[in-house]
Amino acid sequence: MERVPEAELMDTPEQALAYAKADFAQPHDRFVQLFGETFPGIDLAGLEVLDLGCGPADVTLRFARAHPGCRITGLDAGPNMLALARTAVAEAGLANRITLLQAHLPGYRLPRAGYDVVISNSLLHHLADPATLWEAVRWAGKQGARVFVMDLLRPASEADWDALVARYTQGEPEILRQDFRNSLRAGYRCEEVAAQLAGAGLAGLSACAVSDRHWIAAGRL
Repeated sequence: MERVPEAELMDTPEQALAYAKADFAQPHDRFVQLFGETFPGIDLAGLEVLDLGCGPADVTLRFARAHPGCRITGLDAGPNMLALARTAVAEAGLANRITLLQAHLPGYRLPRAGYDVVISNSLLHHLADPATLWEAVRWAGKQGARVFVMDLLRPASEADWDALVARYTQGEPEILRQDFRNSLRAGYRCEEVAAQLAGAGLAGLSACAVSDRHWIAAGRL
């Protein structure tokens, strides 16, 4: 199925609220679980983590709870998403460990280089140029940094596309159903991600599918 790009920002007040209120426990817990399986036994105590495209910070918070010794900087371009993220972080009592910044890539100078870990969930399919994400990963991570990126896998056919939307958005508000539909169509296939990694010189990262709607790209810089 041909890829159709999606708008870079999914940040109207209605979109942000619908996304923040949706139940993403399964895929977001899976993100944290797969990170642990990819880097078994890792101890992040005292380490700096960069979360690119943190949205309302649901993954950020789950990651912080799973790795209580790390500090996380979350970046997102959407002011409405970040407003919800700041509320969620404050309510979780984790403002001392999580810093949230508004940033639009490219053209934004990251707060520092040399992060120990770089993570990202569902940002790549929003970017006009996928190289933007991989360039940020290369710049932000120190040598040997762990990188873990998860995003949507574009369905192989229109029938698969319809089935995934029906399966995973049943009972959700129409705005969320439509955003998910658009995001799936804007997703990449694993072979496309592999080509992006090769083009970015990220030989230490590899991509694979991990579900009927997600892939991960992970490894070390």
